[in-house]
Amino acid sequence: MKMSALLLSLAITGQVLAQTTDDSLAFMRSRRMSDADLLKKREGTFFTGIPDLSSDPVTGFGLGIRGNVYWNGTRTDPRFAYTPYLAKLKANAAWYTSNARELVLSLDVPYYKGTRWRFKVDLKAQQNPANLYFGLTENTLGPLRLPSDPSGPGYATYAAYDVVRSIVRPGGPGEAEFVTDALSNRFRETEYMFNLKADYALGSGRWRVMGGYEIQHLSYATFEGADTEGRDPVTGEEVTVPNGQSLLRRDFNQELVSGVDGGRVSIVQTALMYDTRDFEPDPTKGVYFEVANEYSSPAIGSQFTFNKLFVQARMYRNLTIGPRTVIASRIGAGNIFGDEAPFFEFQDQWSPDGSINSLGGKQSLRGHRANRFLARSLWFANVELRVRIAEVAFWKQRFGFSLAPFFDAGTVRDRWQDLDLAHTRTSYGAGMRIAWNQSTIIFLDYGVSPEDQLLFFGSGRCFEVFIPDGSHVPAILTSDFEHGFRQLTEATVLGRFH
Repeated sequence: MKMSALLLSLAITGQVLAQTTDDSLAFMRSRRMSDADLLKKREGTFFTGIPDLSSDPVTGFGLGIRGNVYWNGTRTDPRFAYTPYLAKLKANAAWYTSNARELVLSLDVPYYKGTRWRFKVDLKAQQNPANLYFGLTENTLGPLRLPSDPSGPGYATYAAYDVVRSIVRPGGPGEAEFVTDALSNRFRETEYMFNLKADYALGSGRWRVMGGYEIQHLSYATFEGADTEGRDPVTGEEVTVPNGQSLLRRDFNQELVSGVDGGRVSIVQTALMYDTRDFEPDPTKGVYFEVANEYSSPAIGSQFTFNKLFVQARMYRNLTIGPRTVIASRIGAGNIFGDEAPFFEFQDQWSPDGSINSLGGKQSLRGHRANRFLARSLWFANVELRVRIAEVAFWKQRFGFSLAPFFDAGTVRDRWQDLDLAHTRTSYGAGMRIAWNQSTIIFLDYGVSPEDQLLFFGSGRCFEVFIPDGSHVPAILTSDFEHGFRQLTEATVLGRFH
């Protein structure tokens, strides 16, 4: 709560300072797009709709649809060169082979009517039965161990661990006669969420303050007794047996974690941001820095009490090598205050520019599974070199192809005072980026660590906003609906998308 008060004080101070300046469009000047990108930006109002294909080692292959309405204005509008759009209404729906499903609706209005205000409204309904849980302390930095034998042998690779946990074993108290641990690191989450945010540009526009409110209803289930595929320890044959007790349920029964029963979460959000990026979806230069805070308590209608603080900095530099070579880097650190914080708040770090999964997965350590390492405190860092190798244009669409080698590092600790470099986990790899009409970034990342090798495919990238928190979709369907629909149909039949 102290951080919220600090940010509120900064906001009031910034308001006073802003009143001494000329409140004209001059506050946008730091956000001007490059001349090359500005020439490619399209005018007017248009509708877009594209198939959405993605792949993740945890949620599986995803199929969906994205629809957007963009209001870009005209080149004569003084805001045209400084905003990604004047307004955007988004609707996304997706289904995954793991049976995960999501529906997202959002409205984003930067620099509302030429003022310093930006408004965002988000609605989300999602269910994901493939969430992973390996623990909630710095002990997760150790090797993988069976939930049914936490003091047993450790496994250096995820592949070896996956084989061992599928082996049928005698059931323990409260379990069937014979069970497997194949699903014992998984749980299902069902979420309904409404979020409203507003931020205000201070002074020259580089600094912004933000306030928001979010309300969620969450429910969880684990897979005790669910039939799954196991492996006979003698013959090696696959057999169908019940799953044993999950690790999350064990920790809950031992009062090591809270929140497994779900409930209502009411949150007040505050943030202070500094932003000089030239183009939000795909920057070539600039800096983004933020201090973000989430506060939840029964005083604001929540069933949970916690306070989360997250600080991050992202830097972009355009190198004078080739047509477009950008080195992008990020460092972030976060901490959860409050002994009663529910387990699910350990899974991500909240940012007004898009929430970030905690350590592991496509947004932090790309050579480790999502949420592989969880604890109260964490830091992580990423470095990525984006090298443009080709640009093509056809069907009135523009595509830029880039290679992106990367390196990731980070760690988790039970106290922020213990964050150090001695317990760092790392991953590295390379990816392909396709910039579609500038604003949509399609990525393919292959991450490697001593524990795992993982392939990710979808929209967005490690540094910028990921679906569903924010998407930037190209104009494959224009306001001339029939012409746009014909383009989409022809392209889909020819297998040109993704």
